[in-house]
Amino acid sequence: MSHPIYLNLISFLGIWGFCLIVWFFSEQRKIIPWRVIVGGIFLQLILGFLVFQFPLTRTALEIFSSLLDSVFLAADVGANFVFGKNIVPLPNRPADVNLGYIFAFRALPAIIFFSGLIALLYNLGIIQIITNFFAKIFYKTMRLSGAESLSGAANIFVGIEAAIAVKPYIPKMTRSELCAILSCCFGTVASSTLAIYVSFLKPVFPNILGHLVSASIMAIPACFVLSKILVPETEIPLTAGGVPVEKKPENEAEKVPTETVAGELIERVSPMDAAILGTLDGVKMAVSIAAILILILGLVSLGNQVFAGLATLPGFIGEFFRLATLPNILGVIFFPLTLLTGISLDEAWVASVIIGRRLLETEIPCYLALAEAAEAGKISDRTILILSYALSGFAHIASIGIFVGGTIALAPSRRKDISSVAWKALFVGTLATLMIACVAGFYDTGNPSILGK
Repeated sequence: MSHPIYLNLISFLGIWGFCLIVWFFSEQRKIIPWRVIVGGIFLQLILGFLVFQFPLTRTALEIFSSLLDSVFLAADVGANFVFGKNIVPLPNRPADVNLGYIFAFRALPAIIFFSGLIALLYNLGIIQIITNFFAKIFYKTMRLSGAESLSGAANIFVGIEAAIAVKPYIPKMTRSELCAILSCCFGTVASSTLAIYVSFLKPVFPNILGHLVSASIMAIPACFVLSKILVPETEIPLTAGGVPVEKKPENEAEKVPTETVAGELIERVSPMDAAILGTLDGVKMAVSIAAILILILGLVSLGNQVFAGLATLPGFIGEFFRLATLPNILGVIFFPLTLLTGISLDEAWVASVIIGRRLLETEIPCYLALAEAAEAGKISDRTILILSYALSGFAHIASIGIFVGGTIALAPSRRKDISSVAWKALFVGTLATLMIACVAGFYDTGNPSILGK
């Protein structure tokens, strides 16, 4: 082991430490959902063992990562044809002029391709099989409501779209259920955005893709554990008896198309049709991501410029604002939480700044900062691994409007309740990603093969 074993112990204690932090802010501290806590943490530890320690599963994960690399290559082939080899080079078609990594042309096309691929797999029924499998595990292990389990399992692959799977039940969900399904949205990442993180971290973390997939799975029980502590269940959910089954329309009259292209209602009827519509959804997502990044990073830049201006003032005020930048302020707030993940003290500040930045800047610039810090040798392999899990979620302010607005659109009658748990869900999603980072830190043995090196 290339690091002190006490760091693994800190990571293990950190799992319970985050439960304690959330309990302190609980709406009803006297209600402790032990079944959810024990079952959820047990699931995380089992999944972590399979990913990090069990040879057969680790080999399967490496094979899975290699197979998914082919998917990324396929996305690059399509982008190469559209934009040319100088902007999107391929292994067998290197660029004539090195223009460097251009985010809009390298990461966003992969999102478009992944969105179409996921839509195709959903149309073929493959996604539903996997989702129902995990939904049953979550339900039986933690004894959640069926709707919560199904929505949480769907979050492994999608974002706010997961709520659509339980749309009929949202109007009658309890506050605890609403907080749980929103928390899962904040605590996980959609499969279509994995391409961005992989493109950043592949040089320093070859196995990153497989670990991001495992992080999405582990984050679901983590979100359930923390959300049920923060907003305990005090009612009997409508779907307490089991996982709801999606019903197919019995006649043609019930088949009402719900998707639109250019304002026209469209019904998915074939796999190719589904893939095309999914691709068009990916275009919307790619444009939205680009627009949000321009806005958020621009606003952060304005804030930093204000702080830089204050730093020019004489005396104590100037001295204070030379240090009190937005990233540093967030770094201070997240520093004790970063220590709980089991990152060594000498690397904790760099790590806490990267984690803290996600709250305002989204996870994309943070993964880029992680890759740059790794390439510069500022952080160890252990910190790279832990941070990769800690950043694997949409736990940032920019997602509030997306997830809360999207859920309210599905159930306008619950607008007040959904809004009341929105910030609680963001809090849970943030700590849930740090909790699964603790699981990664607990099982890390310092073996370079974990990263694929």
